[in-house]
Amino acid sequence: MGEAIATRLAAQGWEVVGWTRSGRASATVEVTGDPDDAVARADVVLLSLFDGPACRQVLDDVRDSLRAGTIVVNTSTIAPAEAAELAGRLGASYVHAPVLGSVPAAADGALRVLAAAGQDTLDRVRPVLETLGTVGGVEDASTAAALKLIANNSLAGAVLALRDALRQADALGLPREQVLDVLELGQLGRLVARKRAFLTHPSAAVTGTATGIGTKTGTGTGTAEFTLGALAKDMALLAAASDIPLRGAAHLADTAAGPDADIAVAATVPAATDAVAGEAVLEPLRAYIRGHATGDPAHFRDAFLPTAHIEGIRDGAFVSWPLEEYCALFQGRPAPDEPARSRRIDAVDVHGTVATATMTLRHGPDTFTDIFLLTHVHDSWRIANKAYHRHS
Repeated sequence: MGEAIATRLAAQGWEVVGWTRSGRASATVEVTGDPDDAVARADVVLLSLFDGPACRQVLDDVRDSLRAGTIVVNTSTIAPAEAAELAGRLGASYVHAPVLGSVPAAADGALRVLAAAGQDTLDRVRPVLETLGTVGGVEDASTAAALKLIANNSLAGAVLALRDALRQADALGLPREQVLDVLELGQLGRLVARKRAFLTHPSAAVTGTATGIGTKTGTGTGTAEFTLGALAKDMALLAAASDIPLRGAAHLADTAAGPDADIAVAATVPAATDAVAGEAVLEPLRAYIRGHATGDPAHFRDAFLPTAHIEGIRDGAFVSWPLEEYCALFQGRPAPDEPARSRRIDAVDVHGTVATATMTLRHGPDTFTDIFLLTHVHDSWRIANKAYHRHS
C-alpha cells in the first residue's frame, strides 16, 4: 500500500522520497536507506505502516529530524486509542488519515480518505490527499481510526460470507465459474468482481511478506492487495476497542496459505488448523452420531473423554450427566423412528489443541442444538463436554 501511494503521488508530479523498514527499494520512486534523510527533506511525511507500534517506533526514530512546520499524515490502520495518543503527541502537525480502499484504488487515485485534523492543517495537506482520492473531514483522530475499523469489519463479514457460500457450492458440486456469475448479481457482487481471478485460481492469492511501509511483493502468482494478516489485525483492534468479540474474524489469517495471502484466500482455502486436524477432529462427532443412530453407548465412550459431562435442561430442570449416566440412557438399539431422524454437523472451529463444534439433531417432534468442546489429547480428538438446547 505504501508503494502504491508513493507511486501515485510521484506520477501526479509530487516530489517523493521513500523509505521502508525492510530496506527493499522501489522501482517507481526515489528511495533512501535513511529515514532521517527522507523526513528532513519533506514538507509532508506520509506514513503507511502495519500497526500502532510501528507508527510509534518510526516517529520516535525520526522526530528530531522533522522540520518545523512539517506535517505528519498517517494513513495506517491503528487502534482509536493509538491514534489519539499520536495526535496528542504531535499536536497540530498531525493528521490521522486512514484510507478506504486497497492497492488498485490507491493507484487510480480513488481512495476515500478519513482525515482528522484542524482546518488549517487539513487545508495544507488537502492537495496531497486529494491526489490519492476523495477527502472527508472527521472530528478527531480516534473517530477516524474507529470508522476505518468499522469499515474493515464489513469487509471481514463479506469475506466470511463469501467463504461460506463457496464451501456450500463446492459441497453441492456446482461449477465455480457459474457460482461466481450468480454471486456477482447479489450483495457480494463487488467483492466477487474485484477478487474473481483469485477466487477462480486460489493459488494466485498467495503472496510474499509485507515490506516495510506498506509495500508487498509476491512470491506466488499474484500480489496481495490486502492481506489476511492485516485484516485479522484490524478485527482484533476493533474487538479490543469495542470490548465485543468478533466471532470467526480472529481466524481470518489462520489458513494454510498464511497471513500474507490476499483476503480472497479466506474464501477458497480451509483454515490451517482444519487442514492439520483434518478428518481427525470430526471423528468423535461422527462417533457421537453413530451412538444416536444405533443406540449403542460404546460409540459415546469412543467419542467422549471419561471425565465428560452432558448438560442441559430436561423436563424443566438442569441436568449434568457424567458420561456413564448419559450412556445408561441408551438401550443398545435404534429408536423406532430412526429412519426419520437426522443429524448435521453445522460448524467446527479449531483453535490449536481445542475445538468447538455445533450440531443439529432432528429427533421426531424435537430438534436439539448440541454445542461441543473438544480437545486433542493422546494424539486424538475427544469431546470434553457437551451442552444442548431442546426445541419442541
